[in-house]
Amino acid sequence: MALASLSKVVLGSAAFGVFWVLAVFPSVPFLPIGRTAGALLGAALMVVFHVISPDDAYASVDLPILGLLFATMVVGGYLKSAGMFGHLGRLLAWRSQGGRDLLCRVCVVTALASALFTNDTCCVVLTEFVLELAAERNLPAKPFLLALATSANIGSSATPIGNPQNLVIAFNSKISFVGFFLGILPAMLAGMAVNMVMLLCMYWKDLEGSSPDAVAAEKEMAAVEEGRRPSPATSTTLKSPGQTMLVQSPSLVAAADHDSVMVESISTKHRWFIQCSAPQRRLFLKSFAYIVTAGMLVAYMLGLNMSWTAITTAVALIVVDFRDAELCLGKVSYSLLVFFTGMFVTVSGFNKTGLPGAIWKVMEPYSKINHVRGITVLSLIVIILSNLASNVPTVLLMGDEVAASAATISAAAVTRSWLLLAWVSTVAGNLSLLGSAANLIVCEQARRAPRNAHDLTFWSHVVFGAPSTLVVTAVGIPLIGIINAA
Repeated sequence: MALASLSKVVLGSAAFGVFWVLAVFPSVPFLPIGRTAGALLGAALMVVFHVISPDDAYASVDLPILGLLFATMVVGGYLKSAGMFGHLGRLLAWRSQGGRDLLCRVCVVTALASALFTNDTCCVVLTEFVLELAAERNLPAKPFLLALATSANIGSSATPIGNPQNLVIAFNSKISFVGFFLGILPAMLAGMAVNMVMLLCMYWKDLEGSSPDAVAAEKEMAAVEEGRRPSPATSTTLKSPGQTMLVQSPSLVAAADHDSVMVESISTKHRWFIQCSAPQRRLFLKSFAYIVTAGMLVAYMLGLNMSWTAITTAVALIVVDFRDAELCLGKVSYSLLVFFTGMFVTVSGFNKTGLPGAIWKVMEPYSKINHVRGITVLSLIVIILSNLASNVPTVLLMGDEVAASAATISAAAVTRSWLLLAWVSTVAGNLSLLGSAANLIVCEQARRAPRNAHDLTFWSHVVFGAPSTLVVTAVGIPLIGIINAA
């Protein structure tokens, strides 16, 4: 696209600059209105400055992506109520053999779960579990929080529903769910393993710790010495010569609490629910949530429309819940949907200035994906932009340009270019706390945790995140599309 008039370029760049500042620094002193309002402000400025017409602004809003995001959040809420993430928490704790074993479990479980339930959702529900598990073993929280955040980002790269930028790429590229999954799966598995090894190497000595039984025994002995009796509310039995002690495991109690939510949330006014016992209702509701979610994934693999498949699944769960859906729908992050709406308009307006296309024309000769140097340059550009402007705007700005450049090479190169963009833009989120919403969720959840709170600082994340991002990206790039190519 040719450059627009000078006034449109200047005003469009200024509007995009406002959006960028508020997206990266949502609490700037001179305009502390947050990311969501910043996206709306950027969109409004694009229209007010006549960079984009009102009709084009409405047309730039990608409704299928918004629909899929909305439905995924609804389904995730029901899965949480059904105890799905409680099971993940118990899986992390089951027969754990020390700190290093627990760290590996956090990496693997989080990566696999994030591919199916989105990285943000996994980080929201698993952060407190991880803090509890680390505290029970006298282990530092930082390695486990880093493992959670970085593994969630890496794992989410494998599917179109793993994170928002993958949704954009899947819709714009028309790559099927299965094609997307198989194209990135080898890179995701290798990246997960490399990230795990790097965590172990960096924090090997810090992961000595103690078993939960030993920690509980020490606390019990301290209580005995101080003349205090142990709490009778216990779930873990410890045996020592001459005595038996029961000690509560907070992480397992928290996991159990999730299992009771579904029963409490259901309306019991319907005749069928009145006739059924509480265990039967619990089993029915959990089973239905798991079955329809599995059906949704099967439908994705069969190539059905992802947006309407997810919406249908969400509606089915709402209907079977058999109560006013306001409570469930109230848990949807509408601010995220509004943010995306404003961002679509803002990025579309910025593209109409012609400036992104002009910049890309300068870089394109050095960013061809048919040789190592080109892939390296392209990856570095995506990593830098993903951390400066966030990964979703980067994908919106660069996606079509990168694909068009790859089309001059071959049709297969177009698919690989989209998959490369998905891989690099997602892993780039591990570079710093600001690189991914999942990182910020882990940081805030850990800081505000009612027990065992931990402040994961910007620099403590960068010390591990920067080398991990570069190494994991480099390891995964040669594996992108290798299954499809075969």
